[in-house]
Amino acid sequence: MTAWLFLVLAAGFEIVFALAMKASEGFTRLLPSLLTLVAGGISLALLTFAMKTMPVSLAYPAWTAMGTLGAVILGAAFFGEPLGLGKLLATAALIGGVAGLQISG
Repeated sequence: MTAWLFLVLAAGFEIVFALAMKASEGFTRLLPSLLTLVAGGISLALLTFAMKTMPVSLAYPAWTAMGTLGAVILGAAFFGEPLGLGKLLATAALIGGVAGLQISG
């Protein structure tokens, strides 16, 4: 399995982690709370596997950018969070920054 595949999977679990954390309502709901813990652990484990061969200066920012993008889009879809132009531009800037890291090194 390539480092990028580990990283994409890690980001997917990070998105599940963030959405489950919101749904847990401060760890007052059992199933979303358990999903938060499990998804967070899996995400960190997969990120660690990706970092075996990827530089931390690329892996960690890419992981957070993918997670941010997913959380922004799915937060709007599942929780009705506003998705304005400013939020979209800021998210695009994060992705552009990660692309710049990839290109530069």
